[in-house]
Amino acid sequence: MNMITRRLCLMAVPLALAGFAASPSFAQQLSLGQVSGYLNSFTSAEGAFTQINADGTISTGTIFIKRPGRVRFEYNPPEESLVVAGGGQVAIFDPRSNNGPDRYPLNQTPLSIILERNIDFTRTDMVTGHTSDGTKTTVTAQDPDHPEYGSIQMVYTANPVELRQWIVTDDTGQQTTVILGDLEKDGRVPDILFNIQREMRNWAN
Repeated sequence: MNMITRRLCLMAVPLALAGFAASPSFAQQLSLGQVSGYLNSFTSAEGAFTQINADGTISTGTIFIKRPGRVRFEYNPPEESLVVAGGGQVAIFDPRSNNGPDRYPLNQTPLSIILERNIDFTRTDMVTGHTSDGTKTTVTAQDPDHPEYGSIQMVYTANPVELRQWIVTDDTGQQTTVILGDLEKDGRVPDILFNIQREMRNWAN
């Protein structure tokens, strides 16, 4: 599970929310219902992301989300790696590897929490943290049936509500962070982007 967290998110520390859109100097804390409603308000999204790798290097790319259970991270050059979740699996494609992609069950990763068909942070024992600093609302959630899989800490801004960052803590306690740009929601995100078998064929050629 260490590998999946490193390659799925691969970010060590937040960017102090430096890339966030401007927000009022004070915003009321978002409720768990508001946060759940925001995520359930769209089924697909596309946008830029930035990650800080564990070694301090920076990677950028494009993320595609299609709920339930699908996400794709396309990394920009020079990295040019790829992470795809679909069909209940996560596949990590590394151009430096000659052994094919590493594959893991999606439901054993904290990221699966925000890829569910119906997201409900009011479920018993799902949310372990819910705070606000006056400009951002932070919600930390875990799979209540399997807290040993780790957690995901999400940072939201208000007016309008937007997901701006997440921090994944894996089963060993290692934390990784993703910084999101503005997401284009409910645009055309083809299902083929999440076809792991197709990507395996493409990478083999």
